[in-house]
Amino acid sequence: MNRRSFIQIGAGGALASIFPPAVRPAAAGNPFQPTIFSVDRIPDNPFIDHQNPNLHAGIESLLDLMGRNGLKFYRSPFQGIRNGPLGLIAANDIVLLKVNAQWKYRGATNSDVVRGLIQRILDHPNGFRGEIVIIENGQGRGSLACDTSSSYTDAKVHANAVDESHSFLYLVDSIFKDPRVSAFLFDPVRSRFIGANDHATNGYRTFENVSYPCFTTAGGFRIELKEGVWNGAGYDRRLKLINIPVLKTHGGSEITGALKHFYGVLSMSDGKSDFRHYAGLGETCGKMVASVRAPVLNIMDAVWVSHKALGGFPATSTFKANQLAASQDPLALDYWTAKNILYPIDRNSSHNPDNATIQAWMNSAADMIDGRRGLFRPEDGLFLRRVTKKEENMHVLRDSAGT
Repeated sequence: MNRRSFIQIGAGGALASIFPPAVRPAAAGNPFQPTIFSVDRIPDNPFIDHQNPNLHAGIESLLDLMGRNGLKFYRSPFQGIRNGPLGLIAANDIVLLKVNAQWKYRGATNSDVVRGLIQRILDHPNGFRGEIVIIENGQGRGSLACDTSSSYTDAKVHANAVDESHSFLYLVDSIFKDPRVSAFLFDPVRSRFIGANDHATNGYRTFENVSYPCFTTAGGFRIELKEGVWNGAGYDRRLKLINIPVLKTHGGSEITGALKHFYGVLSMSDGKSDFRHYAGLGETCGKMVASVRAPVLNIMDAVWVSHKALGGFPATSTFKANQLAASQDPLALDYWTAKNILYPIDRNSSHNPDNATIQAWMNSAADMIDGRRGLFRPEDGLFLRRVTKKEENMHVLRDSAGT
């Protein structure tokens, strides 16, 4: 289905008729109700399929829960639980997986979750022909090898995984060893700013008071995050971003999740770091989502929750929740996971998203996103006109990965 088809459907007032009830607006032309997909009881060893050791129990349950309720992972002309013509990921998409690799141990995104997601992208029913790129800007402290020494006592590899040697680079180089799977750390190019007509240099381009990466992948695709995939004459609309933050505490913002994860997308080398820490947090992250690139999906990693230490170390500062939650609304996801997963661990009032500090930056983010037409991107499978932090406006769907 092309962009014109989407517009014709919306203009004809028949948009609601092509969606299942769980994701259907109350009436044609109204915004979708933000939906939270929650999966708990993920096994301690999540790789339960001996025929395919990369299938992750949590990701499997999550994709099924989404698909049964109308949010199809695969864009395909063939209908199925996980696929349909309005799905998220097309067979020729370039898919960026934003992880947290500024930290290691349980302060980083769980690489087992990323492993399971990569496998399922490669398993696209129409044959995946694009590229999957694991990305991060650790602002000079990042490492996709999960061996950063910043804020730690050693420079050894400690991935957030059942096997701590399974860093993000280990997934690329050893688990998959597939030219369709690569990684790109923006730290080395974070101080290099390029012009609008530079389609060769790896660096950053500015937009208003934020910035975004422009780079060439290992597979030769030129990615310019705001515009899309440069083809030599223009931009192809086949760039998809999946945001995979780890849920944890954070001084200044109190919590970190899907929105604050964009601090690892923009460059802090533009001189605006002081504004962003933390008076400009909501404005900055809201602008990145609304005007640079909205993720087609945000997946909150709550396998291990670092409720006492931003760096996810020592182990006693973390809690094993064995959960994943996902939404196309990053604000709803941040609020819901803070309220229902992080805050209940020790009832620390700083983690209650109703406190004044969190409310302030969440309100600012909501104003920015909603003021710039929300997350209505039909060509990307996004149909949210307004984001929310009110639980009564969220539709929560749950499943269990455990038996």
